[in-house]
Amino acid sequence: MTKEKVRVKRLGVWSVALFFAVLSALYGLVAGILAVVATVPAIDIGLIGAIGAGIGGILIAIIIWAIGGFVGGAIAAVVYNLVFAVQGGIEVDLDVESVGGRP
Repeated sequence: MTKEKVRVKRLGVWSVALFFAVLSALYGLVAGILAVVATVPAIDIGLIGAIGAGIGGILIAIIIWAIGGFVGGAIAAVVYNLVFAVQGGIEVDLDVESVGGRP
């Protein structure tokens, strides 16, 4: 295994935005479940209504968090790219392994 220093000069806006959308959707799932657990028992809407409200609340939380994560990730990637253009990027140390005799 060899160590290499690599300079990252640009982040893909689309890939960073998608990464943060997926990560935020997972947070939205957790937040939606917690919100449903906290609010549905306090509402007297019956079993079917509670199930519908619970599923709807979780789906809305996932969608809202994913959209926010996508927008936030895209903005962050654009800002990083602007800073990288002025600053020259960041150095990353990578451990490179050879696979099948090739580096």
